Amino acid sequence: MVQFKIISGKMAGSERITRHFPFRIGRAAGADLRLEDDGVWDQHLELAFDSTAGFVLTVHPDARAAINGEPFREAVLRNGDTIEIGALKFHFWLGETRQASPRLREWLTWSAFVLILAGQFYLIYRLTP
Repeated sequence: MVQFKIISGKMAGSERITRHFPFRIGRAAGADLRLEDDGVWDQHLELAFDSTAGFVLTVHPDARAAINGEPFREAVLRNGDTIEIGALKFHFWLGETRQASPRLREWLTWSAFVLILAGQFYLIYRLTP
């Protein structure tokens, strides 16, 4: 899960979470993150996940963007990077992970323990003269 927290522009303070890739950022109606700020192109950025490299951000050929103040065409994002497009700035964050509930596993473990214990008591009383 990836989070974008917009820190400047018309949507300052808002957040967007995504779980699907490629994720498109721009002004177009079909963009996954639609931004109406000055300097934002219809198809400005595209975020893709590469299992070997990580999260790769690519800039549309005619657009301009920067990560942490450095211009780029394609870059691998790191947690906390600041992305600038036009008059807009936003942070890239990896979302919090959710841990599955261990209740079922714990219940099965304790049930197995009780069954084994009951089987041992049965054997002790059955085999004792």
